[in-house]
Amino acid sequence: MSKEKTKQLHKNVAPYAKSDKKKSIMQMINTIPPFFILWFLAYKSLPVSIWLTLAIAVVASGFVIRTFIIFHDCTHGSYFKNKKANDIVGTITGVLTLFAYEKWKREHSIHHATSSNLDKRGVGDIWVMTIDEYLAASKWERFSYRVYRNPLVMFGFGPLYLVLISSRFNRKDARKKERYNTYLTNVALIALYTGIILLTGWQAFLIVQGSIMFIAGALGIWLFYIQHTFEDSYFEEESEWDYVKAAIDGSSYYKLPRVLQWATGNIGFHHVHHLAPRVPNYNLEVAHDSTPPLQQATTINIKTSLESFSYRLYDPERKKFVAFKEIKNILASGRSKIDLKPKRTGFENK
Repeated sequence: MSKEKTKQLHKNVAPYAKSDKKKSIMQMINTIPPFFILWFLAYKSLPVSIWLTLAIAVVASGFVIRTFIIFHDCTHGSYFKNKKANDIVGTITGVLTLFAYEKWKREHSIHHATSSNLDKRGVGDIWVMTIDEYLAASKWERFSYRVYRNPLVMFGFGPLYLVLISSRFNRKDARKKERYNTYLTNVALIALYTGIILLTGWQAFLIVQGSIMFIAGALGIWLFYIQHTFEDSYFEEESEWDYVKAAIDGSSYYKLPRVLQWATGNIGFHHVHHLAPRVPNYNLEVAHDSTPPLQQATTINIKTSLESFSYRLYDPERKKFVAFKEIKNILASGRSKIDLKPKRTGFENK
């Protein structure tokens, strides 16, 4: 895309990159209180039926995802015009969704700056290896990658790792503000959870809170995964990488039923979000509908998105994701695994 078209595209989206305090507050009202109500109903339903509790937990998990979108917008400074308001609401919603605000804010900003860049992977991303990297990797690295990309691990162990380990500890070189925010979040969680356990009992708390957060975590990872892992997703080396192409061609438009679109805070318009992170979630749809070039993004729905379960490796030559089973065909076509030097993806030390 030419510089002129890029400039015009940003100009077209700019009017939607403005927060509306009334809309933001209304979204908090129709999201956070209902979550607490559903949590209470799930707790009260335990003596009736565990299946009823789980059914309520599924609905409550949607409100957790919607709360996370509020948190997410705050990290971009797009939810309120006032930075302090974003930081306060972001920290509170971070406690509710189990994410440390400043830590996640840093990692997510890096993700936006490097998304689809083959030379700058590793922070805030799903681990992606190219075919050549996989062929050149050791048996242990291949095994680790296969385990990581297994759906049972990614969507089963993944949520537990994120909320119990990754979000609870700071990186070694974290700045004071980031470290203290993580400490604050952890202390707030301990205090909040201790109070709830004293009121409900640890078994009930574990069933209700555990179910809600696990379901929400698995669905959250799926949303992030699917919006960057589709067959013809854009990936390029640093020398050829383009921010706008990474946004529009490297992020999908996940077209969901209206109720799911509402629960997920319009994050299905991920291409719009990556192009203009300052557009608050409640303006993403209108920005998409009002800007024809954005409507060219790859559109997927629930049915077609399930195909992405098989996408494991990226093939830079064909510009597409492929399944592990295609490796034999690729080798048979003449591509050799001899003398290949895998690039550092940023995941080697994780």
